[in-house]
Amino acid sequence: MRADESSTTAQRVAAQRLTFERVAVPYGDPAADDRLARDVAGSIGGATGPLTRYLAGRTAFFDRVVVDALDAGIDQVVVLAAGYDGRSMRFAKPGTRWFEIDHPATQRDKLERLERLGITSQALFAPADFTFDDVSITLERVGHQADRPTLFLCEGVAVYLDPPVLERLVRSARARAANGSRLAISLSVPGANEEQRRVFQESVAQVGEPARNVLTPDDAAGLFESTGWRAVGSAGSAARVRDAGFVLLEPEPAGRVGS
Repeated sequence: MRADESSTTAQRVAAQRLTFERVAVPYGDPAADDRLARDVAGSIGGATGPLTRYLAGRTAFFDRVVVDALDAGIDQVVVLAAGYDGRSMRFAKPGTRWFEIDHPATQRDKLERLERLGITSQALFAPADFTFDDVSITLERVGHQADRPTLFLCEGVAVYLDPPVLERLVRSARARAANGSRLAISLSVPGANEEQRRVFQESVAQVGEPARNVLTPDDAAGLFESTGWRAVGSAGSAARVRDAGFVLLEPEPAGRVGS
């Protein structure tokens, strides 16, 4: 993305999420999430596009992962490349600590919008450029507790990262992942609709956010193994990698990393 501009693709996702049915819980402030999304959408409104069905499925997957993790007692959530994600408000369960890590320009724009709208977020915000910054160090600086289970969300960003950068990001998350942690990640995988992929790649390139990788299931398995993660429920996760690229991972025992 362009160094001094907030992410256009993140704005588009926020706009489209206004049209999606979201997971309902008896806590949190979904209205605040929607207010932020409407402000970000601006003239885009809730316009749909060729990727709407995919984004709806991706949003539902990550929503469910969050709710399941909170219900299981995980009380730290790290949102990597958070963009205009409002889950820290929508799913603000008492006692849960949220951390949002994002590119400085996008995060600055988000914080300015939250202040102007009078929306209070309990998240701790930390800027980071994944190309240069070590996310594990960033998290340590803002008070993340590496000895407690954490849910890491890596939604919609992997496709924009060069493979070495993606590997470093996933490895950094593993460095902060205690037993019981989870990493939910979306990957760009080979699919039947190559025309849709071409349209997507052209669209994001035009706004200065080019797609930089496509991972086969074997590529993804190699990435996870080398960085210390393994799929939760391997059969179902393998199918998700093949069909949609949505994966839920848990830490590999330290002695087996890279073996």
